[in-house]
Amino acid sequence: MSRLLIVSADDLGLTDGVCRAVLAGHQRGIVTSTSLLAVGRSFELAVRMLLDHPSLDVGAHLAIVGEDPPLLTAREIPTLVDKHGAFPLSYRTVVLRGLAHRIDPADVRRECAAQLERILAAGVPVSHLDTHQHTHLWPAVGSAVVDLAVDHNIPAVRTPHSGRHLPVGVGVNLLAGRLRSKLGRSGLTTTDGYTGLDEAGSFDQERFGRSLGAFGPAPDKATIEPAAKTRMQTVEINTHPGEAGDPDLVRFDWGYRWSDELSMLLAPASRELLQRNEFRLGSFQDLVSAGGSR
Repeated sequence: MSRLLIVSADDLGLTDGVCRAVLAGHQRGIVTSTSLLAVGRSFELAVRMLLDHPSLDVGAHLAIVGEDPPLLTAREIPTLVDKHGAFPLSYRTVVLRGLAHRIDPADVRRECAAQLERILAAGVPVSHLDTHQHTHLWPAVGSAVVDLAVDHNIPAVRTPHSGRHLPVGVGVNLLAGRLRSKLGRSGLTTTDGYTGLDEAGSFDQERFGRSLGAFGPAPDKATIEPAAKTRMQTVEINTHPGEAGDPDLVRFDWGYRWSDELSMLLAPASRELLQRNEFRLGSFQDLVSAGGSR
């Protein structure tokens, strides 16, 4: 029994080089889905690419952190920015502010709504929502993202997962479980499995093979209970490809090996691995058709 594998590439619109890398991963590799960053400097180029290549599935990569400025002013979203109107650089600041009850969900909704509306106004269809640095794991952010998905009839939201141990992994997976429950109550869908949070910036060939293997063998048709035959296992592998030597990436102090991820996505060995593990490539649109996980 084959399983649905969504290979997503985040940060479309971050730089021109990232845009070209994502498109290469789709045209010559295994990328089936991307997430568009409405606040990115290369947003316009990303939109032109997407409109020219409608086979690439698109999600909105909603941001309340990062080096790029928000769409709204500090007066409109005071709990999300500093006195200069800038987002914090790291999700850690969001967590600290959340623990101190210093994030107004209405601010999150206003900024994320503006970003989503910019994408939709550009004529780009959106199949799912996710967030820069996975901030929607935090409940105040996740609630706003879920509300936007429901209001705009966007059927799917990413649910990240971590394989790490204490304390990061346990915290991530606890929040992910709560998010998954909220998605189910709201009638939204997500994948059964996910990997890419722990591997962000270093998703090379070796890690790709380990990630596929961690999901175990495909269920044998003969061993599946009749009630389980109605839906296949669905998995998202989340990547961050970029071009080697992209000068516009030097402002991001993330330590990412962007070009290594692109090489993995383009390698014939990657396609062979997913076939060997009985995965078939698909998109979030296919996830919705398959029933997803609720």
